[in-house]
Amino acid sequence: MKPASIADYRKAARRRLPRFLFDYFDGGSYAETTLRANIADLQAIALRQRVLNDVSAIDLTTELFGQQLAMPIALGPIGLAGMAARRGEVQAARAAAAAGIPFTLSTVSACSLAEVARGCDTPFWFQLYMVRDRGFMRALLEQARAHRCPVLVFTVDMPLPGARYRDYRSGLAGAPGLGGKLRRADQAVRRPRWAWDVGVNGRPHQLGNVAPLLGPKSGLEDFLGWMKHNFDPGTSWRDLDFIRAHWSGPIVVKGILDAEDARAAAAAGVDGLVVSNHGGRQLDGVPSVARALPAIADAVGDRLTVLADGGVRSGLDVVRMLALGARGVLLGRAWAFALAAAGEGGVRHVLELIEAEMRVAMALTGKTHIGAIGPESLAA
Repeated sequence: MKPASIADYRKAARRRLPRFLFDYFDGGSYAETTLRANIADLQAIALRQRVLNDVSAIDLTTELFGQQLAMPIALGPIGLAGMAARRGEVQAARAAAAAGIPFTLSTVSACSLAEVARGCDTPFWFQLYMVRDRGFMRALLEQARAHRCPVLVFTVDMPLPGARYRDYRSGLAGAPGLGGKLRRADQAVRRPRWAWDVGVNGRPHQLGNVAPLLGPKSGLEDFLGWMKHNFDPGTSWRDLDFIRAHWSGPIVVKGILDAEDARAAAAAGVDGLVVSNHGGRQLDGVPSVARALPAIADAVGDRLTVLADGGVRSGLDVVRMLALGARGVLLGRAWAFALAAAGEGGVRHVLELIEAEMRVAMALTGKTHIGAIGPESLAA
């Protein structure tokens, strides 16, 4: 039976993926309190139902950073997403292009910038981490420009990787050498469809953008080691000068959770920000995005474009985020689950579901265009 919701796709992804990958996509840090709060707090937001309005012509289109979008959504960056399905980032980029929305490629993707550009004619956004090797960053920015990426998403909430207990328990992290490989291999053979599609036919398994640093025979453990030692905890607002010197397009800072940091981002001259706690994968116990978003939108929403991610599991949740002050939403786990369960077709279907759910939510709140959704859409 075809999934009817993102929750259904999550269940399907769990059945298809080896444990170490499902837990990587699904899990958060520490006790996963913030991960759960992202979902629960957003779903607790009550909207103001309005009736007897003419909602026969609902328009979901919007503009973000000079791009006309079919709806106020982008597929957010997800590391290792290409391991969810064969050459997965290419499939997701195609699905996003078909839906008329942007795809964002992670620095730590399975497919490289060049591979995604070859596989999808539509320009995509690029996400950048600040790492110690500035030469590597400069080369990535040059590639992103060469492949016509229109927007740079600069993630700032990862000076160090979070403590993700599920990754240790599954063998993805903390199990180096032969022991870890055997644990992951055992989980993979228990998922034969994934093993054939990705493990065998999805080669090479190098992390595309990072592969030149790791060498031709690098694998998952090499990548995890590189990640652990190359994120830069010394990064500060001054480092935006380095990025701006090598990037001429819009810059969106991702990982803002405090109004003071939002004002600092506006003062630094960026074009937008993403209210985000990294999907609950970094510091557990911080506020959910639904709780943090209104104050940030009030602080800087007239100075730059405020986006949000975290806990979105339906088109109704997208409308809730817009009502809380966001101008657009980055989808994360929603598209990763769909990709794992059904490849490009699954991502396309999830976006169709979200569009249909948004239309219902807008109709029943009496809104016919995206710009009309705001705090007045919230129930008192």
